[in-house]
Amino acid sequence: MRKIFLRITGVLLLLVIGLSVVIGINTARYKPADHSNAEAFALGADLDQAVQNLSRAVQYQTISAKRDQIEFDGFLSFLETAYPVVHEKMEMVKLDADTPLFKWVGTDESLQPVLLAAHYDVVPIAPWSLDKWDYDPFSGAVEGGYVWGRGTLDDKGALIAILSAVEHLISTGFTPKRTIYLSFGGDEEVGGLGAKAVAEYLNENDIQLAWTLDEGSFVLDKIVPGLDVPVASINLSEKGYVTVKLVAEADGGHSALPPRVTTVGRIARAVSRLQDEPVSGGLDGVSAEFFDGLGRHFSLEKRALFANRWLFNPLLEAILSGSASTDAMLRTTTAPTMVTGSNKENVLASQATATINFRIHPRDTVDDIVSHVIDVIDDENIKVIVDRDAASEASPVASKTADGYRDIETSIVSVFGPIASVPGLTIAATDARHYAKASDAAYRINPFIVNSDDIARFHGINERLSIENLGRGIDFYGSLLSKQ
Repeated sequence: MRKIFLRITGVLLLLVIGLSVVIGINTARYKPADHSNAEAFALGADLDQAVQNLSRAVQYQTISAKRDQIEFDGFLSFLETAYPVVHEKMEMVKLDADTPLFKWVGTDESLQPVLLAAHYDVVPIAPWSLDKWDYDPFSGAVEGGYVWGRGTLDDKGALIAILSAVEHLISTGFTPKRTIYLSFGGDEEVGGLGAKAVAEYLNENDIQLAWTLDEGSFVLDKIVPGLDVPVASINLSEKGYVTVKLVAEADGGHSALPPRVTTVGRIARAVSRLQDEPVSGGLDGVSAEFFDGLGRHFSLEKRALFANRWLFNPLLEAILSGSASTDAMLRTTTAPTMVTGSNKENVLASQATATINFRIHPRDTVDDIVSHVIDVIDDENIKVIVDRDAASEASPVASKTADGYRDIETSIVSVFGPIASVPGLTIAATDARHYAKASDAAYRINPFIVNSDDIARFHGINERLSIENLGRGIDFYGSLLSKQ
C-alpha cells in the first residue's frame, strides 16, 4: 500500500513539475512586440499656428443638438481661411449635415484610397455647469499649456491636427502615392448622417477605401489597472446598439387590493432576470486580441495567467467580468435605463414599462439580443418592443495584420515611443461605423495621451487639450500620411 501511495505521489509530483515547466516556458515566450528600434518622427509643422487655429475653432458653437447654421457656416469658412493650401490643392464636396469631404489625388491610381476622419460638432454645455468651468467653454482660452473649451478633445483637436499636418505636407511639396480623403462630420453627436452620406457618396462612385481612421480610442495613460506603460488601443470594431422596451399591462385599481403580481412587479422581475443572466461573453475574437495584447505588458504573475489561457481562461474571464470596464469588452452589455409605472402612490399601474439598452458585441446580432431577452424574461404577459429604426449591428472587425493597421501602429510608436500598442474594441458609437460601409477596414484612435482626469472632462466640465498633445497629434498624422 505504501509503495502505491509513493508511486501516486511521484506521478503527481512529476505532473506538477511538468505543468510548472510548461507554464514557465509559455510565460517566458509571452512578450510584447519590440518597438525599441522604431525611428522617431517629427513633422516640423507650425505648432503655434495650430494652437491658434484650435483656439479659434472652439469659438464656433457648433452644437448639433440645437443647430445654429450661422455657427456651422462660420466654422467651415474659418477652415478655408486657416488652411488655404488645403482648399487650393484638394477637391471638396459638401454633403449632408455640412460635412466636407476633401480629396487629395495621389500619383498611383492602382492603389486603393484611404480616409482620415474627425467631426466638428459638439455636445451642449449644461446650464448648471457654466460657473464650474475655469474658462468660458467657447472661449478657446490658451492657458497653462492647454487649449480650453468644448470640442478640444471631442473632436476638433483631431480635425485641426489632421489639417495642420496636410497643410504642412502640401506646402513642402509632398504628394501621396495613394489618394487620400478627409471627412469632417457635422453631426456625429446626433447620429452621423453626414458620415453616412460620405459612405453613400463613395459607394455611388464605386470608391472602395483600403481603410479609414476615425476617433474611438486614445493613448491611455495609467487608466488600465496594473499597467504603468501607456496603452494605444487601435480599435478594430465598435459595438452595435439596440434598445428594447418591456411593457406589462393590467386593469389597474386601488393599491389596497393588489393582485399577487402587479404590472410593476412583473416588469421588476423581468429586469432582475436580465441583469442576473447577462448575454454570454468571453475571451474570444476581438476581446481575446485586446487582452492578449495587454497581457504581454503586465507583471510576471499576471503574464503567466494570460500566457496560459488554456489553463486559466475560466479564472481570467471571472476576474475580467467583475469590473464594468473590462466586462464591457467581453460581452454585449445590458443596461436598464428607464422605468415607468403609476403616477400616484396608491394607484395600481395599468401599464408598467422598462427600457433596456444593449451595446452589442461583434459576436452578437440584434436578433440574437431580442431572442435573449424573450428567453430570459420568460413571461408571455410582457410585450417586447424593439426600436429597430435606431438599432445598428456591431461594425465588422478590421484586420490587425493589414497594411493600414501596421501603418497606424508604426506611426503611433514613432511619435509616442515604445508604448503598449494593442487592437481593441470601441464600446460607444462613432462615425466610423458609417465609414466602414465603404471600406475594407475601419480603425479608431485619436493620437492624444489621456488619463483618468482627462476622461472625466470628455463631454464634461473643463474639457481641454494640451499643446503637447496637439503637437503629437500633428506628428502622428504627418507620419501616417507620409507612408501613403
